[in-house]
Amino acid sequence: MDAIDQRIISCLVADARSSYAEIGAVVGLSAPAVKRRVDKLLDTGVLRGFTAVVDPEALGWGTEAFVEVHCRGNVTPGQIRIGLEPLPEVVAAYTVSGAADAIVHLRAADIHHLESALERLRAVEFIERTVSTVVLSRLLERPPAPGA
Repeated sequence: MDAIDQRIISCLVADARSSYAEIGAVVGLSAPAVKRRVDKLLDTGVLRGFTAVVDPEALGWGTEAFVEVHCRGNVTPGQIRIGLEPLPEVVAAYTVSGAADAIVHLRAADIHHLESALERLRAVEFIERTVSTVVLSRLLERPPAPGA
């Protein structure tokens, strides 16, 4: 990946609907050359796809929390994933270092929905306990900056 690829990625991060010609005008390449580079970035896994960014609050899912998950015994990351996948409120989950086995990001319609989601999370057979932190406001959220 070179500086041109990084600039192409920056263009796509700013507006994934940009045409290859528009990106080419920014990075100094023809539209077919940009397409070849984008295809290569997709093939190598640097770009994983293109998506719409949706405001969860506009869909009625404005309450969120981060939850430390502490597991009973030795639980693999795969087992944790399988246990969390059925819960639609889980929007992301990560294994972490430290006391917790995982951190789970939950989204819900309101505090009552969040409470219900937490109860279902705690009911997963291998989860021993959780520690929840409810988000009050979002201060900063940004995609990774290529080349930073």
